[in-house]
Amino acid sequence: MSEQQEHSRETKPGDYLDWERLPPGGPLNRYSAKITRGHDFPGAQAMLYASGVPNKEMMKNAPQVGIATVWWEGNPCNTHLLDLGKIVKKAVLKQDMLAWQYNTVGVSDAITMGGEGMRFSLQTREIIADSIETVTCAQHHDANVSIPGCDKNMPGVVIAAARHNRPFLMIYGGTINKGHSELLGRPINISTCYEASGAYIYGKLKPCANAPKVNGADPTPSDVMDDIERHACPGAGACGGMYTANTMSTAIEAMGLCLPGSSSYPATSPEKAREC
Repeated sequence: MSEQQEHSRETKPGDYLDWERLPPGGPLNRYSAKITRGHDFPGAQAMLYASGVPNKEMMKNAPQVGIATVWWEGNPCNTHLLDLGKIVKKAVLKQDMLAWQYNTVGVSDAITMGGEGMRFSLQTREIIADSIETVTCAQHHDANVSIPGCDKNMPGVVIAAARHNRPFLMIYGGTINKGHSELLGRPINISTCYEASGAYIYGKLKPCANAPKVNGADPTPSDVMDDIERHACPGAGACGGMYTANTMSTAIEAMGLCLPGSSSYPATSPEKAREC
């Protein structure tokens, strides 16, 4: 087929999914303009001024970008996401846009695994999707930047993007750095905890040959477990392996929903901060 024939070919109904869309060439604030243009929604504009819109020019013309962080304390995958969101907000404001940072919640699969809490993990995917869709559509945001960190976070923010169907970018929170056990004499990560647990139960967990003494005595299997638990996760970031978080972020990067390299940069690396 020639190039001319290719360009002139007409599509038939059913060839593509017919997503609800706006015509190209419109203003960047095409959604928020519904409440900021003219004086149709004076109460909404008054609330926006009170929230930080600096002047009339920005009110009428600036795109409004929602920045959704899946942040909470108590899980290394997510503890740093609020800070990444603040970096993104500064970048959005620098481009003469309005940036609104908000939050949604989740649970840690690694913390809840094997216990009653795991019954609440999968449903957080829907909570995240519902939260971001609700804020984006209710607040008339023109775009969304989502920053997930743990397992169900990634599909949650992508489901939300499919629902609100507005300009979207995901910034993965990043993986954790590796830990190190002096008593095992090697690098460790979260999976070491589970492997060591089985070895401990069956009496097979032993320190390495040149392990340092603990309180002046040779380390016991309990000492080795303490050392693993203390050092397997040295700071912020998702579980250090190709588990759900890193696998999902890799797949989403391949889908083109985040910047190249987003799934590879560790959480606390300079590259991750620059990505924001």
